[in-house]
Amino acid sequence: MSTLESQRAATVGVRPDAHYDGMTRVFLQPIAAPSILGLFGFAGATFIVAANMAGWYGGATSGLYLAPFAAVFGGIAQFLAGMWAYRARDGVATAMHGMWGSFWIAYGILNLLFATKTLVEPKPVFSELGFWFVALAAITLMGMFGALVEGNLGVTLVLGTLAAGSAFAAVHFLDGGHGWQTVAGYVFIVSAILAWYVASAMMLAGAAGRVILPLGKLAVDRNVPGKPMGNELEFPFGEPGVKQGQ
Repeated sequence: MSTLESQRAATVGVRPDAHYDGMTRVFLQPIAAPSILGLFGFAGATFIVAANMAGWYGGATSGLYLAPFAAVFGGIAQFLAGMWAYRARDGVATAMHGMWGSFWIAYGILNLLFATKTLVEPKPVFSELGFWFVALAAITLMGMFGALVEGNLGVTLVLGTLAAGSAFAAVHFLDGGHGWQTVAGYVFIVSAILAWYVASAMMLAGAAGRVILPLGKLAVDRNVPGKPMGNELEFPFGEPGVKQGQ
């Protein structure tokens, strides 16, 4: 095999010592939909913390006990899902899981600093965290529009309620009013439940190879239980063998 043939072979994934016939080869590396893990991680961490914010259980110090679980399940797991979403070419999932995964990791670190008395938690006004929630609300709102453009109503609702909950949380931390915390907690709970449903629908569809629960797609035929999932591997203006999105 000549040097040029070796370079071309390496480009398409052929061993240098193998026979090269000049034909382009495409090697598929299928992965599960990253948002299954990302949405479950988000749903679990958000529900547990939001239930505490809404006053369903615990007290003011509960966050110190919840932080390690939120940092790993909602943080690291979700952040990894965001990075794997790059492979799926899903920009919305990459941005949302990456951002919220990072936030939950930071949430865990912050509460660890409170627990070790390295920092003292400002009360009742925590403006620094309040402005972070302003940023989270603004970015999540754009993610909601991105999901809507993709035709994913389920994720659109998840991100819409999440943006609203972030806005209420921002008001709470900037104003110090306990009522805003309760409202934020309830809205976050709604977002967590929606995320749990969407992740469940995606997981069941992937396991069965057909729609089990409506997936929340704007295309009606993608929500019919029992209908086979699409299996497109080539798009008119895309790359052969490469599917974009989840």
